[in-house]
Amino acid sequence: MKLDDDLKSRLQSKKILLMTHLVLGYPSFETNREVIRQMAENGVDCIELQIPFSEPMADGPVILKANQDALAQGVRVEDCFRFAEEMAAEFSQVNFLFMTYYNIVFRYGETRFLERTREIGLVGTIIPDLPPEEGESYLATSRSLELAPITFFTPTSTDERMRQVAARGEGFVYVVARRGVTGEHTEMDTGLVGYLARCHAATDLPLAVGFGIASRADVAMLEGRADMAVIGTATIRLVDEQGAGAVGAFIAGLHADEKGRER
Repeated sequence: MKLDDDLKSRLQSKKILLMTHLVLGYPSFETNREVIRQMAENGVDCIELQIPFSEPMADGPVILKANQDALAQGVRVEDCFRFAEEMAAEFSQVNFLFMTYYNIVFRYGETRFLERTREIGLVGTIIPDLPPEEGESYLATSRSLELAPITFFTPTSTDERMRQVAARGEGFVYVVARRGVTGEHTEMDTGLVGYLARCHAATDLPLAVGFGIASRADVAMLEGRADMAVIGTATIRLVDEQGAGAVGAFIAGLHADEKGRER
């Protein structure tokens, strides 16, 4: 099943989907394994597996540090492929996607990277520093492999730009909630409401909203306005402060109703 069809099917029984994010090898693959288990067991629909890169330009200080620490510990791309293959096989109910920057893909070999990504059971890739105009071969190869190349909407995107970008992607559109990098809090105001309405008008693909989504209140504010909430920095910070064992309850709380019951 295509990724967008799978997500739309899940939305028939959920008000909003969840996508989480972790940096591979940070603080260790063993910790990654436990975090993913708790995420999967508590209903996460998609997980971004970030291959560490030295200059993750879209990421704030928490994720930047995680990238740097993983690289300092010797994490390599091959380690990430092997771990991702293990996770995709063990937690088949989750859609796993690689997130990284184009330098990693280029150095590995674009076609080889995408073919390997598909072979190990991942469903898509998220590459924030590759504009569609510069990624024609990446987009074409992804489609030929039935691998979803995720595109981005930003608050500065015009309506026409949104339509152009969405037409080149598949799976879902990653909606950057505000200007800046990951980790800073996002408020639901009239500007964001109008922006999300413009996003919906530009595409039939599901909308995944990220940057600054960190609590049940944040997820609730997106219900009815987006299809998926993206939780990144908050989970990494939680593991840093409380350990991997705290992740399950945190994820469960993100999709509980006002009385604390899960939807």
